[in-house]
Amino acid sequence: MSYRIGIDAGGTFTDFVAIGADGLLTVYKTPSNPDDPVVALLNGLSGLANNLGMQTEDFIKQIDVLLHGSTVALNTLIQRRGAKTALLVTAGHEDSLELRLGHKEDGHRWDFHYPPADIIVPAHRRLGVKERILSDGRVHETLNLEQLDRQLDVLKELEIEAIAISCLWSFANPVHENCITETVKKKFPACFISSSLDILPRVGEYMRTSTTAANAYIGPAMDRYLSTIESALFDNGFTGQLYIMQSNGGVVSPKVLRTRPVAALNSGPAGGPVAALWYGEMVEQKNVISIDMGGTSFDICLARDGLPDLVDKADIARVRIGLPMVNVISIGAGGGSIARLDERNLLRVGPQSAEANPGPACYGRGGSLPTVTDALVVAGYLPDTGLLGGDMPIDKSLAEEVVQLHIAEPAGLSLLEASSGIIKITTQNMVEGIRIASIERGHDPRDYLLVAGGGAGPAFAAALARELGIDRVLIPCVAGTLCALGEATADLRYDSIRACPSTLTKLDIDAVNTLLEEMEQEGRNALDADNTDSAIVRIEQYAEMKYVDQIHNCDVRMPDGEMTKEKREQLRQHFHQRHKELFTYCEEDNEPELVSIRLSVIIKNQTGEANSQSKAEMERSKAISRDTLLHGNGELTATPIYMSNAIEPGQTIQGPAIIQEFTTTVVIPVGDSITFYAEGYYLLKVDTIKH
Repeated sequence: MSYRIGIDAGGTFTDFVAIGADGLLTVYKTPSNPDDPVVALLNGLSGLANNLGMQTEDFIKQIDVLLHGSTVALNTLIQRRGAKTALLVTAGHEDSLELRLGHKEDGHRWDFHYPPADIIVPAHRRLGVKERILSDGRVHETLNLEQLDRQLDVLKELEIEAIAISCLWSFANPVHENCITETVKKKFPACFISSSLDILPRVGEYMRTSTTAANAYIGPAMDRYLSTIESALFDNGFTGQLYIMQSNGGVVSPKVLRTRPVAALNSGPAGGPVAALWYGEMVEQKNVISIDMGGTSFDICLARDGLPDLVDKADIARVRIGLPMVNVISIGAGGGSIARLDERNLLRVGPQSAEANPGPACYGRGGSLPTVTDALVVAGYLPDTGLLGGDMPIDKSLAEEVVQLHIAEPAGLSLLEASSGIIKITTQNMVEGIRIASIERGHDPRDYLLVAGGGAGPAFAAALARELGIDRVLIPCVAGTLCALGEATADLRYDSIRACPSTLTKLDIDAVNTLLEEMEQEGRNALDADNTDSAIVRIEQYAEMKYVDQIHNCDVRMPDGEMTKEKREQLRQHFHQRHKELFTYCEEDNEPELVSIRLSVIIKNQTGEANSQSKAEMERSKAISRDTLLHGNGELTATPIYMSNAIEPGQTIQGPAIIQEFTTTVVIPVGDSITFYAEGYYLLKVDTIKH
């Protein structure tokens, strides 16, 4: 039998999902090992093989496709452990990374004590090259090759590992940047070279330069990681195809990603919305809100009309990135988020996390601070016998000890009041995150299906839905490995971007069609789509647009196919409509203008029909009982506990109750009910009136 494997390397756990040719899912979780990710990779594959009753070597040989989401690129940027990078720019523009358009992140605009960003390329490694292209593509100052050689001699002395190149208006006329890039490649053959023409050829000097510099900064680390993973897999008999998850929700080969590693910055979280839409199709729902509560963070993403919400820019670790990425909003509200009392003795939760090491106190790995997981154990929501079918022991006494010591006693609360308070504060933090992803972007969450994932997400799902007025929640049986499933079911995808500055009225239709043709061919070449069945290849076209003299842009779906005068007018109406959705108004008498065009070549994954019910070893038994806080009386009260393997398809369970799945725990409060479906998911009906 052949297998398709999805792997999500998170901050606390690395999750594995195997989809067999028979459509059955097998899941496995293992603690992450940031110092040696290969250990977690091989442990996970061994765990999958064991669950399938196979030898690891035999199992690996039967893997056809392995799709991997990783935090390597993100952690490299966050921790500022990237390559020693230099930046070559047009002389006089060496400080665009430092100026940052005068931008301060939201929430800090008027905070004069907020420190400046830590620039990934320091001033002494940002060198100007004498040349100048004008916005219309005319050469104003010819490239000074002698001065370029002198600047490269300076870099020789600095022992540079990576070089980024971003010349002013190079996308309007590439002659100078191309010449600089070729010269640099000859003089620095061992360096990682990143050109803005390859990474982000669009209007916006700061964003183009910042994205190009970030690509160079994380390039060597990503290359080493990919080489390590490839070697480990192939040394263990893997002969299939390896793909890496990108921030845009699609996967691509390591060969392509090595040239654009910045495209994998938000690799892991992007899998959650992909899986949520996969489940949405099962219940004929194209509008979903995906939530994923892991050990470190709580990730939220809205998907509409069967497509995840994409943004064309984001600040990651205070570095502006201009490539399209799934709009996943992450807040510090994971199972490992630490609870504390602030200077006013008020209870706070997160964003600090106990992470994988030492983890929550109840894990018995040396954690000494109270976390959300510890509070859930004290409240009886999580089994005190262990997680992952008992493979991960839980020590309830340690959870009680840290909650009592750090929260209950200093705040003058009982142990149960402190635990309940941590859970309530965490719930409110998550509700605010969902509101940012939905209401603040013009979407009513009541019009969406909530898909709850993560090891702890289904424990909070009912409370979140009630606060937001959502009456239905879909909870996958494999909720604890949601992102890994998203990676296993993701499409191949390649995004091309081109500058196209013009008002709609003056738009050169022939020039647009030439750009679209070039971009489509670029994507097809990257994905080898010309050798793929055309029936599974999809093309998506977007225009980045704004009103004349407006600062903010918005993405607008372009009509399919070649541009015509009629489609140009359709695009005009699409822009007005989208602007109204985002900003509550539009100006139909104002002239829209294009900034850039983005084209995506997408190859549909060939997963086929899959039964999302996981194959995992759990004790089959009738409902047992455990004392929990679910009854709303502030006291521990006996509550029915159902093992997932004992629940029959079509069976409905009334709350209060708890279902223990292999990778997650589902909490059903008083007044709510849940039904299990044979396809491998639960539908939770929430009594929103109770709120």
